[in-house]
Amino acid sequence: MTTTPAAPVTGIRTAVYRFPTPTPEADGTFAWDATTAVTVHVEAGGRTGLGWTYSSPAAAALIDADLSGVLCGHDSFDVPGAWTSMHRAGRNLGSRGLFAQALSAVDIALWDLKARLLETPLTDLFGRVRDDVPVYGSGGFTTLDDAQLTEQVEGWQAAGCTAMKIKIGESWGSRSERDLVRVSRLRELAGDDAELMVDANGGYTPGQARRIGIVLDELGVVWFEEPVSSDDVEDLRLLRGVLVCDVAAGEYVSDLREAARLTPAVDCLQLDVTRCGGYTGWLRCAALAAAAGLQVSGHCAPSLHAPVAAALPQLRHVEWFADHARLEPLLADGTPPVVDGALTLDGAPGHGMTLAAGADRWRVR
Repeated sequence: MTTTPAAPVTGIRTAVYRFPTPTPEADGTFAWDATTAVTVHVEAGGRTGLGWTYSSPAAAALIDADLSGVLCGHDSFDVPGAWTSMHRAGRNLGSRGLFAQALSAVDIALWDLKARLLETPLTDLFGRVRDDVPVYGSGGFTTLDDAQLTEQVEGWQAAGCTAMKIKIGESWGSRSERDLVRVSRLRELAGDDAELMVDANGGYTPGQARRIGIVLDELGVVWFEEPVSSDDVEDLRLLRGVLVCDVAAGEYVSDLREAARLTPAVDCLQLDVTRCGGYTGWLRCAALAAAAGLQVSGHCAPSLHAPVAAALPQLRHVEWFADHARLEPLLADGTPPVVDGALTLDGAPGHGMTLAAGADRWRVR
């Protein structure tokens, strides 16, 4: 019997990139003017794997100080073992939040490295079930005027998206009339056949969410994301019981236990590979969703979700988020394009992406 030779990790490098937004952006409960990406390169056997997360620059410092030492010398083919060792290293730091984001970036890089060492596409290593990955257009920030929203919707239509999502819950739910006007405008722009989706980012109280949700049902909205905070699991469960539209949440899930808390309260579980422990954590949490009879939707980071989403039978879709769709081609070469409403995979080894030559323009660390 032959065995795959060990390929010990010989190097870990991090960097931080900051991408300003075209204009100030906001959702119901947060505002921003830039997106920060923390990248990780992991080296072994003469090959290099790439991963990243959307987080604070502190994630890079955490990787350098607390994860690099754990990882160096570890067999790069043993990704679950590396994940476990890194997770244990976070015991005294707290293994969720920032730590989970740092771990996610490293785990993604390790899986990419393993697939490159094996000279196989990452999605085939996971077990491909589809050749392309359906996406929905996402953005519709509360700061956009009508012309900007129109331009965004036209871009989604040109890419073949048949489902589209905008932000509501503006100013912590204090502008609900404008929220509903904007949803009605989305219907006019998207047409009768498009699936309408909204995201309140936890901006409503439970009573508001119920009342708004009833109107959303009348408008034909099919997806109500975080009508209340995802920390309010019982309120999510109650809303799921009274609304027609699907209640969704999960973008902040860091581990299995958090996913397990949410599965009884949602119609579709959202998971983010840059937050929930990378590909290792994503697949584990997705298994919980499957056991509960739920579909999974990939949250943001469309380029990173493509290879693992293509291997998930119960996938609903991946979020083609406006900020990430814009910046990922600036950060990495080989990002999968959207054609006819789906991310297309090219069959390159690993996830097929490498750091873009021009990315240094955005590098801040």
